[in-house]
This record gives sequence, structure tokens and C-alpha cells, in this order.
Amino acid sequence: MSDSSHINTKAVHAGELKDHTFKSAVSPLYPSTSYAWDQVDIKRYPRYFNTPNQEALNKKIASLEMAEDALIFTSGMAAISTVLMAFLAKGDHAIFQREIYGGTYHFITTQLNRYGISYDFVEGNNIEDFQAKIQNNTKFIYIESPSNPLMRLTDIKAIADLCKSNQVLSMIDNTFASPVNQNPISLGIDLVIHSATKYMGGHSDISAGAVAGSTAHIKQIWDAAICYGGNLSDHTVWLLERSIKTMGLRVKEQSYNAMRLALHLKKHSEITAVHYPGLGSHPDHNLALSQMSDFGGMLSFEIRQEEKALDFIRNLKLIKPSLSLAGIESTILLPSVASHALMPREERLAQGITDGLLRFSVGIEDFNDLTADIDQALLQL
Repeated sequence: MSDSSHINTKAVHAGELKDHTFKSAVSPLYPSTSYAWDQVDIKRYPRYFNTPNQEALNKKIASLEMAEDALIFTSGMAAISTVLMAFLAKGDHAIFQREIYGGTYHFITTQLNRYGISYDFVEGNNIEDFQAKIQNNTKFIYIESPSNPLMRLTDIKAIADLCKSNQVLSMIDNTFASPVNQNPISLGIDLVIHSATKYMGGHSDISAGAVAGSTAHIKQIWDAAICYGGNLSDHTVWLLERSIKTMGLRVKEQSYNAMRLALHLKKHSEITAVHYPGLGSHPDHNLALSQMSDFGGMLSFEIRQEEKALDFIRNLKLIKPSLSLAGIESTILLPSVASHALMPREERLAQGITDGLLRFSVGIEDFNDLTADIDQALLQL
């Protein structure tokens, strides 16, 4: 397999752990937490992210994101918090996109000040505002595109170029797009972060996180990570490696379903707005065409009678109310009481996350079954 191999080939074969003893078709699992320390080239230990299964999966994720190296963690937040603290110290400054995952927002606003770290939030589509906030002690700019839950896009290349010209790092949460639909490193971004619980895992049975970037940057993150203890167990590593093999197929079908569902929802009288970058009406549609290979399996929409949002969810029979996303099954969530519940209401409303906004993670079910379920639930309001 070469670096120019296509996404499905990389997903199956990159970083593959070979079974030289029995020639099995799948990667062997090494569950040991204790390895030899004498007369060995590498002193292996799970917390050092270097067991055979961990190393193999790191290579696979690096290949998928066109990076030199990668690290896997116990959750998306473990990856995010470790990356941030690996590059920040007392007296430093960081810039964050305002429209980000609620858990990330909560970490920034409750933890960074405790360590004497300052920060600014900037609207994701205002590149000039990012420029204006850069200080002498700014270490990085952190963005999320598409954003959770309004699906707004940030110009990834413009951010990468801005960071390079000011000698600061660029970071992106690429969870919603997945490596299937977007490769930020090819646009100049330094570090790409994922909640691997989502599209990489894809079956709602794995909690994991990942970061990909240059060898030097991953080494700096590793130096912090071995202190924080966010390593992933080898059983979960093995399951995640298995799941990634079908990621391209799953995400392609989810993206196909999401595009058709966005068009269907747009026509419904009970829906006042649909947020999906594949729609021509989306404010960032042209940007999506330039930096995404497809538009993804995530969308959000606003219900006309926002006080009945929970009633709508409870009326659904096929689509599941669920906290997470990106599984093969379709799920729905009310951000105001779930994913963004920790965000102050004023900030949430300022971002456009209303009480009637619903986040929809589209699965691989038949399109007609999904639309029938949505229509019957809306009809009961």
C-alpha cells in the first residue's frame, strides 16, 4: 500500500498489525499490560502509547489524515485537553473559534484561567478577527469545522495560512467531517483532533479520541500524555481498528442519506431552518465545496413550535434519542439540554443554539423509513 492509496484501502490496510505465526486475516490482539524491559529495542507499557496494537492504530490514523504520526486516547475530551495543555503554560494565550463543542467550551472556560492562561473566542467565519486577536504570547488557533451543532464552516486554509505567517500553531476538531470527507493537513493545518468515539468507531460501542500531526508535535503531546494517563486499552484499540476498516463505506452512506434528508426537511412546514453545508442555502456552501469531499452525516434543524421539541423527539419510533452521534443508527439530540447544557444560556443563544434546535446524526437506515418516521412525529405536534 502506498501513500497515494484511496481512503478505503488505507482504512483497511494502513498500520496493519501482521500475524506472522498463524497468518490470520485480522490483526492479532496483544492484551498484555507488562512487557520485557531488558535486551529489547522498545520498553513497552500501555500508558506510553506504544503497545503493538496502539502503535498499529496510531499509524492507521496518521495515514488516514495524511500526517506523519498520531496518538489515540480514551475519549475525544482526553485528546482535546491533552493537546491543549501540551502547548500551553502560565502566561500563554490561545484563540478559539466560538462555535465549538460544548465540552470543549466548558474545559476552556473552567480550566485555563486556573493555570494563568488567557484566551479569546472568535466567530469562525471572521478571519480578520482571528488576526486581530493574535498576541505576542499566542500559542495556537483552535477551530472546529463543521461546527457542533450548527454546521458552520471555517476557512481551513485561511486559518492555516494565518497561523504560519504569525508563527503560531493551528488545530482543528475534524470529528464531524471525519477523514473521509475532509483532510485539514492537506490544507496546511498542524494538528487534527477527533472524537474517535464518533465516525471512526461508528457503532456506538467505543469511547476514544485521536490527534494527528507532525512527528515533532506528536512527540510534544506524548510528553504530556504519559503524565495524564489517557491511554486507550488494547481491547478497545483492537475494536476501533476493526471499526475504522468500514468507516469510508459507512460515512459515504450517511452523507448520502443526510443530503436527501436535509432537502426533505427543508420542504416541511413545521421546520423553520435546516443547517447542512450541502444545501445551496447554507451560508458556507461554497466553502464546503472547496474544502470538503462530501458534506457529512450530521445536520441540525429548527422546529417551528420550539416548546414542542421534546414532544417531537418522543414521538419518533425509529430514530433514537441519544447523547452521542455518528453511529450506524440515526440518533437525535436537543443541544440545549444535552451536548451544550454546560454552556451558559446567553452564550448558547448568542451562537444561535435555540431551545428548538435539534441535532440529527444520520445513520445508514433506508431513506424512506427515516422520512416516514420524521413525518409521523411532526404530524402529531
